[in-house]
Amino acid sequence: MTQPQPLRAAVIQQAAWSDKERSLAESERLVAAAASEGKADLVLLQELHCTHYFCQTEDTAVFDLAEPLDGPSGRRLSELAARHRIVLVGSLFEKRAPGVFHNTAVVYDRDGSFCGSYRKMHIPDDPGFYEKFYFTPGDGETLNGASGFSPIATSVGRLGVLVCWDQWYPEAARLMAMAGADVLLYPTAIGWDPQDSAAEQRRQLDAWQLIQRSHAVANHLPVLVANRVGHEADPSGASGGIQFWGNSFIAGPQGELLTQGDAEASGYRVAELEPARTEYLRRLWPYFRDRRVDAYQGLTRRFLTP
Repeated sequence: MTQPQPLRAAVIQQAAWSDKERSLAESERLVAAAASEGKADLVLLQELHCTHYFCQTEDTAVFDLAEPLDGPSGRRLSELAARHRIVLVGSLFEKRAPGVFHNTAVVYDRDGSFCGSYRKMHIPDDPGFYEKFYFTPGDGETLNGASGFSPIATSVGRLGVLVCWDQWYPEAARLMAMAGADVLLYPTAIGWDPQDSAAEQRRQLDAWQLIQRSHAVANHLPVLVANRVGHEADPSGASGGIQFWGNSFIAGPQGELLTQGDAEASGYRVAELEPARTEYLRRLWPYFRDRRVDAYQGLTRRFLTP
């Protein structure tokens, strides 16, 4: 049997602004660097990289930022993938229909063709992260005809693309793995409240990384995580804003850290993935064989009463 070839993958972390032109120009600069200097074949951009993170407040005027999947930002990402001959995973504030908006990951192949999209399924509503005001949860419909948590087929493999808050849910990672994903990808926008203590910030960052590395371990899949950097002010002035913590990383299929960014600098990180290790590890550690699918009915319920 022919073994899958190693894959050079990159994650990008950047600052972003309300000005789409400025934000997309920064994305383009870093993608070009990852493709040329880093020789990446697959590049992951962070969540909502086209603009600032606008969910700190609820403002109906922000809906003007949304675009259809084939709008100007989508076309620009398609051209970027084709220019550098890479598979590119980007992020859009999608206008699907009047009053229906999504937080959507989009995937383009080496020739710029559209491979598919994933609409964020888990939508948070927390202080500073008022996403339920803006985003309708994904409903399992995708333009590539797939349903549910379905990997997106590309020339470098089947990408299990999820988005930010999805990263805390082992169910989402497991379903992507069961559907044949070769790698899990999490475009992200997460940061600290500047009022949190240094110890609390450390605990949050550690938990964020550990949960995603655990998805790699439990499914024997590489994991790519791209988070934004920089401080973004709260437009309402009600809080101190968000200090996005970066630390974008790539982990191997046993959760091993292959590369990691810092908390402040825009840039890219590249690692070489070995897809053949998934098959090797699943033979040694057969989690999928030993799953008790006959005993998991409770997972479809909101909560179990003792």
